[in-house]
Amino acid sequence: MSDIQFGTDGWRGRIADDYTFANVRRCAQGYASYILETAQNKSANREMTVVIGHDKRFQSEDFAAAAAEVLAAHGIKVWLTDGATPTPVIAYAVLDKRALGAINITASHNPPQDNGFKVRGSTGGAIDPHGLKRIESLIPPASAVKALSYDRAASQGLIEKFDPAPPYLANLAKLVDVQPIRDAGLKIVVDAMWGNGAGWLTRILGGGKTEIIEIHNTRNPIFPEMKRPEPIPPNVDVGLAATRQLGASCCCITDGDADRCGFGDEHGRFVDQLRVFGLLALYLLEVRGQRGPIVKTLSTTSMLEQLGQLYNVPVYETGVGFKYVAPKMTETDALIGGEESGGYAFRGHVPERDGILGNLYLLDFMVKTGRTPSQLVDLLFSKVGPHYYDRIDTICTPAQREQVRATLSAAQPGTIGGLRVSGKNMTDGFKFILEDGGFLLIRLSGTEPIVRVYTETTRQDLVQAILRDGVRLAGLGDTASND
Repeated sequence: MSDIQFGTDGWRGRIADDYTFANVRRCAQGYASYILETAQNKSANREMTVVIGHDKRFQSEDFAAAAAEVLAAHGIKVWLTDGATPTPVIAYAVLDKRALGAINITASHNPPQDNGFKVRGSTGGAIDPHGLKRIESLIPPASAVKALSYDRAASQGLIEKFDPAPPYLANLAKLVDVQPIRDAGLKIVVDAMWGNGAGWLTRILGGGKTEIIEIHNTRNPIFPEMKRPEPIPPNVDVGLAATRQLGASCCCITDGDADRCGFGDEHGRFVDQLRVFGLLALYLLEVRGQRGPIVKTLSTTSMLEQLGQLYNVPVYETGVGFKYVAPKMTETDALIGGEESGGYAFRGHVPERDGILGNLYLLDFMVKTGRTPSQLVDLLFSKVGPHYYDRIDTICTPAQREQVRATLSAAQPGTIGGLRVSGKNMTDGFKFILEDGGFLLIRLSGTEPIVRVYTETTRQDLVQAILRDGVRLAGLGDTASND
């Protein structure tokens, strides 16, 4: 059996290679042991239950059932979603069912060959790094796994299927009044990326003057017309082209499990995920008049610090991943939390990324201000100045990782991309602060065998030069790609 290690958000692997039914059951056993170990520390209003959901990848529903059989064997009741379900809906079900946590069978934005095993705590949000390490340590060999057959567990009331949508939709209705969006007469292209977000915005916004046109909204585990269901170029190019061809008002995008939010403007141009984070924070602060802390990972935009100063709210920076963001949001009662990947969470909801709510807030921003998406970006830049972002990913084998880490630890560049380096942050990866307030970040992924090189800068003409210098600093030559 493979040596299972939990990364940023749980465990992911290649289907039929290391991601097998045996290994999923082992992970479920580790999680069951963790639940039993920590249940006594939970508040009295929690039940000995766990929510399990899944995405639309190959055999995800069968992997979810296998995990449910293991939890049932340990006397833990499973609320099993009645179909493929967005990650934020699964998270909200944890609160609604007063459960101790959740298992989510999904590899999110990974290539089609992969699947994953996400775990969540009693808040519905990510489990902190200490908890993830504990679950990992409790994963036994296959011979020690206990399971109860699905039919027997269901007959004993230990597995029960349910529809998680109604309580989630009821909470959305408290957060955003969608009637003005329905009545606005917008034309919205929705790209569900063959994933769990299909049908949700149509369900929420349908029945009015606004027209919803969905693409990639059926189940197809090979994800045609994209390399992976990650809401960044080139994966979003077909949706953006449809926006141009149809003369749509915007393009709303959700990734494979609908926890990430992508966005395209009225010209079919991608609004990158750092700008979207800035727009969402500006919307809550300016249009909604709300106040509260902002939580951001170190890989995302410095525009948030500027907004924090303008609106007199604190900004907290964490390591990469919602295993850091979610606990900090809970601790600080944050207004918004998010990361570079396009995942954003909001106060009054769950400390979990929600691509559906993120898109609704962007649409509400448009309607309440009467501005197009490109005009909203101009509004943001009028307050914080123009910012430019890009990212390069390149393969990094396990054998290369330590060499890359050692090379970067020793790196002391005076300039990057022609800009003076003013500081270095090694909290999570290798972040070089640049003289214009921007940054170069080089980070070994916690979910895939790749190195990510990111930059944000006020100098559009230097973006590619900064990225090239980052690849060279990592000792990777020019083998990387923006794909």
